[in-house]
Amino acid sequence: MTVIDAHAHLWQRARTPQSWIDPASMAVIDHDFWVDDLAAMQAASGIDRTILVQSTNSAQETRDLLEVASEDSVAGVVGWIDLEADVARQLDALRSARGGQKLVGIRHLAHIDPDPEWLLRPTVDFAALAANDLIFDLVVHAPQLRTAAATIAAYPDVSFVLDHLGNPPIASGDLDDWRREIRSIAALPNVVAKLSGITLQTNWNDWSVRDLREPVDVALDAFGPERLLFGSDWPLVLLASDAPAWVDIVRELIPTEHHTAILGGNAERIYLGGTHA
Repeated sequence: MTVIDAHAHLWQRARTPQSWIDPASMAVIDHDFWVDDLAAMQAASGIDRTILVQSTNSAQETRDLLEVASEDSVAGVVGWIDLEADVARQLDALRSARGGQKLVGIRHLAHIDPDPEWLLRPTVDFAALAANDLIFDLVVHAPQLRTAAATIAAYPDVSFVLDHLGNPPIASGDLDDWRREIRSIAALPNVVAKLSGITLQTNWNDWSVRDLREPVDVALDAFGPERLLFGSDWPLVLLASDAPAWVDIVRELIPTEHHTAILGGNAERIYLGGTHA
């Protein structure tokens, strides 16, 4: 079985500062992570290939990620462009650069944008992504899920991937609103979700696999095994766990008969096969 990690990051802070990293609470990731570090993580975790995902709204970071996408272990890049500017020009520039053929999607850090309803701006050109066979990765906090659903519904020709199951508020113990909104999103045919990043929604130093059971079960029931993708969310996963442990947890939480699809097959089909959500 080929394991494809649908969500990992690289950064060199001198080139693309990561202003969201808090040196006090996030000390374990407050340094650079680059290609050799990724290779070591993949080897330790049994991951064959990885889709790199942007971590700042930076064209420079996207160019850097595409540059390293020549590595066989990098399957694709979800980068950033300014979707309120000339999308065609920006995409032409990226695709003509080294590694540009591995651009598979676009993401904007909507969860920390000063405008909490950035996704609903009429100036955001989501339609251009469908025209260019690119996916849009949605990263939102749980209270933004209704906004995310409205965006997904408004662009039925665009394929969306919901990162981190929409960040269920596990630490709060109250998943009622998240459960309702995630089911509404899953009812839309042009969206899939990543089984990634949810350990960051726990109390980082005091959680167990049992705390993850309900959100995973809800997501599996809502999306089904053909619309869930495994992602390590490395290196952020280090804040509460590590990548090898997360792979083991995913294998424990999902039925064995779905391992092949969720741990690799779906990412191959959705990101890399030209057949989107």
